[in-house]
Amino acid sequence: MKMAHREIRIIGDPVLRTPCEEIREIDASIKALVEDLLENVDMDGRAGLAANQIGVSKRAFSYNIDGEIGYVLNPRIVEVSEDEYQDGDEGCLSVPHLWYPTERAWYARVEGIDLDGKKITLEGEELMARCLQHECDHLDGYIYIDRLDRKTRKKALRDIRNQEW
Repeated sequence: MKMAHREIRIIGDPVLRTPCEEIREIDASIKALVEDLLENVDMDGRAGLAANQIGVSKRAFSYNIDGEIGYVLNPRIVEVSEDEYQDGDEGCLSVPHLWYPTERAWYARVEGIDLDGKKITLEGEELMARCLQHECDHLDGYIYIDRLDRKTRKKALRDIRNQEW
């Protein structure tokens, strides 16, 4: 059975600025959340989706990188490259249609659990590393514009105010 597409929360919604709660019990609501995250990330132009972006303040996200779709519960970044960075444009479903150069580590590794409670590790370079860092930021209550340099952030905030979302 297909789940309904969920409305993406837009910057300004307090749920995006609230650190998400650890998932303590994997019950029917968490399984339904994962189904929603997987369905809603499976669209062109979507690399990742955090639970709070669909209004659920739980530590979970889905990803869609290079044709691989998956999820992780209770993710934590356990390693990033400290001497190699990337500075490409980054966007966000919660800040629609706006892209800004955002520095991220070149490599990132995340540990979490799956729906069976088993430990899983996700890691990657470039786009996967950017996605892992971006989605974990969401779960901690941050949006990528928080990582912009001062001048770019000022421009981004001005651009956001001028949007008609």
